[in-house]
Amino acid sequence: MTSTTLAPEISGTPVHKVTSRRVLRSEWAKFWTLRSSWITLTVGVVLLIAFGAIASATYSPDAATNQGPGPSSGISDAVSLALTGVTFASLAVGVLGVLLSAGEYSTGMIRSTLAAVPRRLPVLWAKSAVIGPIALILTMIAALAAFQLGTLGLDGEKIALSLSDDGVLRSLAGAGVYLGLVAVFGVALGMLLRSSAGAIAALVGILLILPGLASLLPDSLYDNINPYFPSNAGSAVYALQQSSDSLSPGAGLAVFAGWVALTLAGAAFRLVRTDV
Repeated sequence: MTSTTLAPEISGTPVHKVTSRRVLRSEWAKFWTLRSSWITLTVGVVLLIAFGAIASATYSPDAATNQGPGPSSGISDAVSLALTGVTFASLAVGVLGVLLSAGEYSTGMIRSTLAAVPRRLPVLWAKSAVIGPIALILTMIAALAAFQLGTLGLDGEKIALSLSDDGVLRSLAGAGVYLGLVAVFGVALGMLLRSSAGAIAALVGILLILPGLASLLPDSLYDNINPYFPSNAGSAVYALQQSSDSLSPGAGLAVFAGWVALTLAGAAFRLVRTDV
């Protein structure tokens, strides 16, 4: 009699299937409810705009010619000045990606997340799909704002450019694409290492320290591998002018995307094969 009474109640209980769309909505809600998301995104956007505007406002043709110290040293076009802050913004969005993934391991929330999504991989894809486009769109707008503000400081200078000049829009969009991929790279590192501190250290080391250490290698070897480091390949994506020792924008995008895909593959493998 008990089983007969309970049967209708059990059969009437709604069952919600776990789908990629629902996982994506969950990660979207989680992202925007975290205070760190707003703060880190704001820091990244402000750094990108502020450094670009300051570099343009303080530009001096004499300083650029002499290659002396300063934000405008050695910079030959208005786009490079406007994108001076990309390096700092990349750290901000990369750290945001790390916090989005490794932060759940620090708090233990990952257990609840994976209990709700037993297949696990949709969690990684959803986190990447949330933060990548957000970082891309916001930093692309910030790069455009930095360039427009920079034109005020470069009025009358030989290096001044407008949005209608060849390659300008492509470079500004490339900065957004690069930073969007850096955010996904941060997610992958966080999932792979499962430690916020470790993943942030790896992010800084790969993007900033590794190219400097490689300069200690013999010149012949360094010249061959230098363009393929993640940060160097990424900088080629938004460069207005291709230098002789760098990749083309398309090749740079392919190489950097390859690094991100490789890290995502490692994170996916560990997520599926090892316990939380």
